[in-house]
Amino acid sequence: MHLLLEILGAASLVLALAGSAYQVLAAARIAAFRSPPLAGSAAESPAVTLLKPLHGAEPGLEAALRSGLDQDYPGEVQMVLGVQDPADPALDAAKALRAAYPARDVVVVADPTPHGANRKIANLINMAPRARHGLIVLSDSDIAVRPDYLRRVVAALSEPGVGVVTCPYYGEGRAGFWSRLAAMGLTYQFLPSVAVGVTLGLATPCMGSTIALSGETLARIGGFEAFADLLADDYAIGAAVRALGLRSVVAPVLVAHGCAEATLGDVVRHELRWALTVRGVDPAGFFGSGVTHAIPLALLGVLFTAAAPAALAVLAIALICRLWTMRQVDEAAGIARGGWLLAPARDILSFAIFAGSFFVRAVEWRGTRFRVDPQGALERI
Repeated sequence: MHLLLEILGAASLVLALAGSAYQVLAAARIAAFRSPPLAGSAAESPAVTLLKPLHGAEPGLEAALRSGLDQDYPGEVQMVLGVQDPADPALDAAKALRAAYPARDVVVVADPTPHGANRKIANLINMAPRARHGLIVLSDSDIAVRPDYLRRVVAALSEPGVGVVTCPYYGEGRAGFWSRLAAMGLTYQFLPSVAVGVTLGLATPCMGSTIALSGETLARIGGFEAFADLLADDYAIGAAVRALGLRSVVAPVLVAHGCAEATLGDVVRHELRWALTVRGVDPAGFFGSGVTHAIPLALLGVLFTAAAPAALAVLAIALICRLWTMRQVDEAAGIARGGWLLAPARDILSFAIFAGSFFVRAVEWRGTRFRVDPQGALERI
């Protein structure tokens, strides 16, 4: 038993050191997401339709929607807001937005017509016929953007050979402590992983934070209808565009993902669904991401070695590297530093969700439970 603990302790500490090296790499790579100076003219600003599928009265929803219209973009902008339930409380925010911008082209669609198991995609299928412009920018309802967002996304999409553009995102807690803890997971765990994967050419993400493509490209990949039963619809859209021989790129512009989790259970359910999605898309990469959890791994090493001095030293290294990465993320995103004292607890929760995801075969999404098959298709339970 003693030998087994020594082996487990040594393995945990080696992995923790590898995770610390990863944190240093992530800290260096996050700078790639700092937006460069803008260039271009009004002549390079084609008309855009923003698609915003809504579900529920999320905290900060109206402000997030307003940010999509408050753009320093010279071209024409249409916004299409959609719900599936005519009684959805998100309609209040949609109607308030339309009233606040009477001179803007804001369309509200309430259509319960079902299309497959993915309700967000069903919503988009119902909304798509109302899009007036040839350039489509889709983003989740809780995404808030800065005034230069559209100019940067359209500029990236105009590059030769580019078929779809997405944006990295950080978390923004909008509903108290648990939402802030959820936001930390996005900001300090997810965003660094995207920075490393993209800048090293190891990942080609396409995320619901932004999916920008032409209407022609959308039609060529089968429209939204082609993704009506998939959990990872955003990734599948990117993969379908790449299958056409076009590139998917990550624009150098960070957007804010609003987190509204009110309880620990909300955090766990949401992040388990996200983990299952990522595992289905890239099983090997997801398994390998276990090494990025430097602090939990170092704590396991301390436990298995009965707090040996070498294990405590590795834990100190892991903490220092983690906090350094967090600082670089804060600077790149232009957000106030905070929550650093919660970093160990947040990382332990992330590691627990990572481990637990290997035992999960179903997810809860918008109040409905689904089983996910190995191809990522959804089946209601």
